[in-house]
Order: sequence, then structure tokens, then C-alpha cells
Amino acid sequence: MDSTLRVAAPLPDAPDELIRIRNCRQSYHKESSADLVVLDDVDLTLTAGEIVGLLGRSGSGKSTLLRIASGLLRPTAGEVTWRGAPLRGPAPGVAMVFQSFALFPWLTVQANVELGLEAKGVQRAERERLAEEAIDLIGLGGYENAYPKELSGGMRQRVGLARALVVHPDLLLMDEPFSALDVLTAENLRTDLIELWSEKKLPVKAVLIVTHNIEESVLMCDRILVFSSNPGRVAHELRVPFPHPRNRHDPAFRLFVDRIYGLMTRRETPAIDAAAAKPGSAFNQALPELPMNLMAGLMETLAEQPYRGRADLPLLAGSLQLELDDLLPLGESLQMLRFAELEEGDIRLTADGLRFVQGELDERKRILGASLMKNLALVPAIRQVLDERWNHRSRAERFRDELEDHMSPDYARRTLQTVIGWARYAELFDFDEEADQFFLDEDDD
Repeated sequence: MDSTLRVAAPLPDAPDELIRIRNCRQSYHKESSADLVVLDDVDLTLTAGEIVGLLGRSGSGKSTLLRIASGLLRPTAGEVTWRGAPLRGPAPGVAMVFQSFALFPWLTVQANVELGLEAKGVQRAERERLAEEAIDLIGLGGYENAYPKELSGGMRQRVGLARALVVHPDLLLMDEPFSALDVLTAENLRTDLIELWSEKKLPVKAVLIVTHNIEESVLMCDRILVFSSNPGRVAHELRVPFPHPRNRHDPAFRLFVDRIYGLMTRRETPAIDAAAAKPGSAFNQALPELPMNLMAGLMETLAEQPYRGRADLPLLAGSLQLELDDLLPLGESLQMLRFAELEEGDIRLTADGLRFVQGELDERKRILGASLMKNLALVPAIRQVLDERWNHRSRAERFRDELEDHMSPDYARRTLQTVIGWARYAELFDFDEEADQFFLDEDDD
């Protein structure tokens, strides 16, 4: 069955090629430090008749690439062509659906849908006719005079979809269009969209969708570009071999999903020995905001039945109702701490992870403290400064500034916040929020 997962061959030049992106790089200049690179050496070709998914974690640059494809953002380097001509501004024949609906609350459904047509100078009678067609197409007939506040989240997203479709774009861009919806509503809208596409009722030639949901990408897309992070790169390009409609319970479908989980968890997180760490290495490891009780809860779940220390990530995500953006940071953080290992789409507790689960609170603190000091170089770096200071206090600003030399301010903030929480749990040091200072308790002195 491994043959169902294969790398996509490059698409040849063809008359129906819509957009081509080559050697795309997007970076943002930071004063007194290296540029922050969001995308690096990204290639993308999109032709008529296909749905292509950009799959990856938050922060991998997928939405940035979508803006570049729309012509709203010019890349720092690289080439972007629309129908063979260089793209210098907003691309004609492109429409976008947003995660947040982006409707005008003071306008009716009909008026919201007509906005794009009005901007193009379409006459009123024609606007009304085209808007009614789009509204009927996406299943909102009868709600033309309703206001957004009167609609459910799923209905509002249907309005956003109708507004994009009413101009009959060549390319429809979708930025996580289902992530703000509940599971059932998202599934219904996703199914309706695929049915319209399969029946050739959608007035578009191609769809480019950003997602962090692996099953969603396999259900919808003909090709999937799997992104790595920091900076964003296309790590894998896959063709989905299943015809529509697709059955998520088909063993081949499940295997395909499982293989993608395996690809996305194949990277190993090396331990950082504090004594051997290179200068600056303490400040180049971004961390997600994860409270220790959440990580402990996952380890306890893995240790119990039916997993007994090992679980298939797709099945675990389904049973815990966790998205990729929730589960992978948990697994990767446990791997970094050497409490778990990620192996080809599975997560397995290590001996240290099992000892943590089985230990009492004091033992858990000791195990975590030892792991932090060995595997997360920022922790011993902070502790060393505190040990050397006469009052055992240090402003957090100095560490925050050094982190920002290697990552965005938001990642730096989240990383420091996570370190504070983990170190507090392990009683390695504490933090004074008001003074913005790290400090040692008298018992730690």
C-alpha cells in the first residue's frame, strides 16, 4: 500500500497554467539583527482543474504564500507569474475566502455578496441576478435579506463563499475556511463544496486552500504541499490518488493520512547539552505556549489503556478531538524533553516519560528539572545568570531581546512564557510578573 503515497512529478508548462511561483523568499528586516525569514525557496505551480492544499503548522508561511499568490504581497525574492505574465499587483480573476468570514454586519446577505460585482462596475440588475445565483448555489436561498448577526457561523461562511464565487474567478484562494466552524458544520460545508466541484458547478478553474488539518487536505485536494517551519519550505509534494467522493474510513485513505503524519513527525529534535551548547544556541529554539499540566495529561493518557505507552497519532488526534496545531506541538515538546518519541506517525513514551507518569509530585518536579537543564539550553542559561547575581534576580528583557535576534517577537514572548511555566513547575526559578524579572526562591538559593 506504500505506493499510494508518491511524490508529485513537476507539472509541465501548459496553456491552462494559472500561476507559477519560483524560488520564492519572504523576509522581514529587523533592526540590529538578522532578517526574519518566513518563506525560503518555495516553488508552486497551479493549473486549471485541480485543488491544491498548503498543509502545515501555524507559522510555516502558508497564509503568506497565499497573499503572494493573490498579488497582494510581493515576495522579497523570486518570480511570480499569472497566466505567463509577471504579477506586479492584485491578480485579475482571483477571489479569496477568509477564516473569519469578513462580512459587513450592516449589509444584508444579498448586499454582501454583491460587493465584488459593484466594485467591478456591474449594473444593478445583473448584480442582483448573479448574486441570487451564487446564494442559491451555496445553499442559502431565502436568506437574501438576512443580516450576518442572524446567521450561524456555517451560514456566514457560506455567504463569504458566495461573495467569492459571484465574480466567477479563475482561482479561488481559501485561508483555513473551516477552522472557525464546529466539526459537523465544517464537514457539511466541506462536503457541499467538493460535490459542487466534482459536478463542475463551481464557477472557478482551480482552488488553492491553506489548512493545518491533514484529513481535510486528503479529503479535498488533488495535490498537497507539506510545509516545514522556521522558515517555511515545501518539505514534500504529494498527489492524492483517490477519486471523489472519498471515504475517510477506507483503509487506503487511513494509510495515506497516517503516512502524512509520519512525514510531518520524521524530524528529530536533538538534545542540547548545556555544557556543550554553542554560543547563542540557547536562544534559537522557539517553543509553543504549552502548560505543563497539558503535557502531563497527554503522557498520562498515553500510559493508560488502550494505548499502553504508544499511540497512532491520527487515531489519538481523533479520540482527543485535537487538530494538528494542537497535537504536534505537544508531541514535539515531549520529544524535546525526552519524555516521548515520534516515529512514523506514532508517539511513544520513553522510560523517562513513564517514570514521570508513575512518580509523585516531588519526583515529577525532579525529573522535569533534570530534563530542562539537559535538553533546553535557555533554562540553564537563565539559571546560571541568577546563580551569579548577588541578589539572584535578572530582568527578563535581556533574554527576550536575545530571543528576538533569532525569532519573531511573538515567538520570543511565547517561548519565554513557556520556559517560565515549566521552570516554575520544576522549581528551578520563579518569575515576578510586575517587575518583569526572573528570581530564585530562598529555597533554591
